[in-house]
Amino acid sequence: MAIIGGGASGTLTAINLLRRGASVTLFESRGEAGYGVAYSTTDARHLLNVRANNMSGFPDDRDDLLNWAAEVGIELGPIDFLPRRDYSRYLRDRLAQAAAAGPGALETVGETVVDVEPVGAGFQVLTSDDGEGHVADAVVLAYGNPPPQPLAGLPEAPWNLSDPWDVARISALPGDATVLVVGTGLTAVDTTVTLLDDSPARRVIMVSRHGLLPNPHVDDQFTSWVTPIPDGPLTADGIAGLVRDQIEHAAALGVDWRAVIDGLRGPTQSIWRHLPEPERRRFRELYAREWEVRRHRMAPRIAALLDTYRAEGRLEILGGGVLGCRANAEADGAEKPVVTLADGDREVTAVVNCTGPSPDITRTDNPLLLALQKRGLIAPDPLRLGIDVTEDGRVIGADGSVVPGLVTVGPPCKGALYEATAIPEIRVQAAAAAAHLAAE
Repeated sequence: MAIIGGGASGTLTAINLLRRGASVTLFESRGEAGYGVAYSTTDARHLLNVRANNMSGFPDDRDDLLNWAAEVGIELGPIDFLPRRDYSRYLRDRLAQAAAAGPGALETVGETVVDVEPVGAGFQVLTSDDGEGHVADAVVLAYGNPPPQPLAGLPEAPWNLSDPWDVARISALPGDATVLVVGTGLTAVDTTVTLLDDSPARRVIMVSRHGLLPNPHVDDQFTSWVTPIPDGPLTADGIAGLVRDQIEHAAALGVDWRAVIDGLRGPTQSIWRHLPEPERRRFRELYAREWEVRRHRMAPRIAALLDTYRAEGRLEILGGGVLGCRANAEADGAEKPVVTLADGDREVTAVVNCTGPSPDITRTDNPLLLALQKRGLIAPDPLRLGIDVTEDGRVIGADGSVVPGLVTVGPPCKGALYEATAIPEIRVQAAAAAAHLAAE
């Protein structure tokens, strides 16, 4: 089995395959699995946005993360939020243990995959560093979240920071810098914490179209609220109205709205499958951001930090997006960007692109995704949220038929499942993919 991508999706799939006795070749350009975009940060202030009791990598062993923490001497309670860098260590440890225990065998190839060619009943995986290729019976596409699209209207320049996970470069900005963070999601929150916690003289302006931050988790815990899903055709407006009604009903009984949202985690994929394509589009246009800021929340400690920064006047959060940008020449010949926001022009030191992943494969510059599209092995899903797949992750080619032996796990499945980017969903996909691949 070949797995392309060594982040959480690829690592968990590899562990499940190894436990089933498969021989696995894991392709990860870093040379080591368990990192990916989400867990590559070295900043201990970057926390998971899900509590430890729901971050096990395995659906049949819900306490595995807590057990691992005890094994390695990390103090971690069920409702705590583990640093992201430690979650990477967890994934790497569990992969190493699965490889050592057998019965499967693991080879990690630290090269970038540029093409996958069908050969007989299997595939040949081609990398940028060799010409011979690696033969596999099946291939798992686990490439994770693609990088954001470049910010429109901004030139390539030293002050235009396109990689929000380049913590070293962000931390190296001047101690008195004023930084525009474009985006107000969880990545933008992490970037802001790095900037402002490092230097008390820095200022950050966070801006997005809506200007909405993720809501915080709260210390009080409620049992998940069960929302009855109506039979028959579903609509975006109907689902939004149902959720709001349930939140009002819960509030009348003294139950926090978070219990309602958490109770919908299980049925969300089923709801999405039962929404016709026009209703999916309507949901994306009207309700997606409202859902995201409630569904994907930040740790209470991080929310408290942001409140402190705002009270100190070091953090502003604006809606309306970036309306324009120009660069002023300084006396020393350097350029300083001036951005136009909803409240006027602002001179800043740097701009950080935290707009989130760009999942539309028709706009990618990834050589593998370009090659697979050229071969007709993959196609975008109708909403261009990832690639076209069945509900169980089997890839649908450009001709509309399932491609035997080609599956995907994680964020590329968002078009089919909608909720496909967090560990509680990825672990289920990884286990299921390993089960049906091992059975074929």
